[in-house]
Amino acid sequence: MRSSIPLLLLASLSLVTAVNCGDDTGTGGSGGSTGVAHDLDKLRQVLETNANMAFAGYSDAVTTAKQLQTAIDTLVASPTEENLAAAKRAWRVAREPYLQTEVFRFRASPIDDSNYNAADGEDGPEGALNAWPLGEALIDYVKEGTDFGADQLEVTSHETGVSDPIPPNNIINSTAITIDDSLLASSVTAEDERDVIAGYHAIEFLLWGQDLNADGSADTKTSRETGLDTGGHRPATDFAVDATCTSGTGVSSSTEICQRRGQYLKVATTKLIAELESVRDGWAPGASYRTAFTTVDSVDAGKAKLLEILVGMGTLSEGELAGERMQIALSANSQEDEHSCFSDNTHRDIVLDARGISNAYFGVYAGYDGDLDGTDDVTTNAVNGYGFDDYLRDLGLTDVAANMESALATTKSGYDAIDASARAGTPFDVMIMNAGGDAAKPARDTIVALNAQSAQIANIAVALEVGTPDDVVDPDASECDTTDPTKEC
Repeated sequence: MRSSIPLLLLASLSLVTAVNCGDDTGTGGSGGSTGVAHDLDKLRQVLETNANMAFAGYSDAVTTAKQLQTAIDTLVASPTEENLAAAKRAWRVAREPYLQTEVFRFRASPIDDSNYNAADGEDGPEGALNAWPLGEALIDYVKEGTDFGADQLEVTSHETGVSDPIPPNNIINSTAITIDDSLLASSVTAEDERDVIAGYHAIEFLLWGQDLNADGSADTKTSRETGLDTGGHRPATDFAVDATCTSGTGVSSSTEICQRRGQYLKVATTKLIAELESVRDGWAPGASYRTAFTTVDSVDAGKAKLLEILVGMGTLSEGELAGERMQIALSANSQEDEHSCFSDNTHRDIVLDARGISNAYFGVYAGYDGDLDGTDDVTTNAVNGYGFDDYLRDLGLTDVAANMESALATTKSGYDAIDASARAGTPFDVMIMNAGGDAAKPARDTIVALNAQSAQIANIAVALEVGTPDDVVDPDASECDTTDPTKEC
């Protein structure tokens, strides 16, 4: 289970001001005795743009989460297939802006660290927002099949009050357990992390149910014909509070159980919104974190902030996205290890995480896709600012910029092919069934490209004299060798 990569890199950030530092007036122009003629005013523009993008992305994430809440309220009040489909669609839309914000992680920012101090550990809300794979057996009914076997069912420890055995016992059918915010906060305590019960993926599971369609044997709605190109098939009647209530084969179908399932959805969504709002507010103009991040009075102080941005870009690129989110699932043909395994939305996870890295480099956030047609059409909070591309060229580092942009283009070619494949009926979990096959080539290509891209992000750090390659891309961030995508991690 991989909720996130720990903030292993951040310990190095406190040392950055000792790297190549010299006399620095802090008034602009060249800084220190380094070989790079940093411009403090322009450096500040990079930081301000980055902060503007973070605030915009998290603001859109809050907006779309509230739209999801409205759709879920409608579903719970009137559990029809039409309303279930609308809630699923709202969930997909909500992922569009949020995933572009993941580049703001791994740097003691509001998403990872509530007091913005990496030295005392990671205690931010990210684990309550996007932790995965999920402890679905702890939440609701499940069925074994394909790669969801007995080893996925046992939870080594948890703080929910659910009695063994799990399953068949779970939170929703344990009617003595109150479903509220405090319950959902008591997750990610188990060593195997199968106690993850909150966030986007808890909502996803409750909307779709399991997607174990390698042979069709473990779908949550086996009476319906299913194909490999579909997500889970939870029926709307799982939320019905009358005689039509369903809860899976051989599971109690009392109206109380269906009512609790709807309650869980509502509580999880309310919690999601609260967590997102807290992160957004940390990036708001005038907020303490944003002020500390953007207010630098010397080039050396600014260089430390540039490294923080590059750490987020590099760690997301190689360790998290290429390794944890792609190669682990690809090399093991593990549907359970793909990021959005219930909805078959993993292709968008890949696209949008990668776009977030590109956004951070170019200083551009185009908005998000509100109708899921592949085009950003909600541009209210769009940002077009001063990015690393501008700064590198203004400092005369044109070759560094060109190499980075070439790497980004190669990565884009790979993830565009993954996206096109999924839209044409071959989602990521089907693509990876044969790791070495033709269908999986876009996944393999993208993993290799993300690895190469991370090296170029490290080159930016070296060229700007803000840190070393190991400062940007922690060699221990993932156990995957992303130069060899089919090698198991």
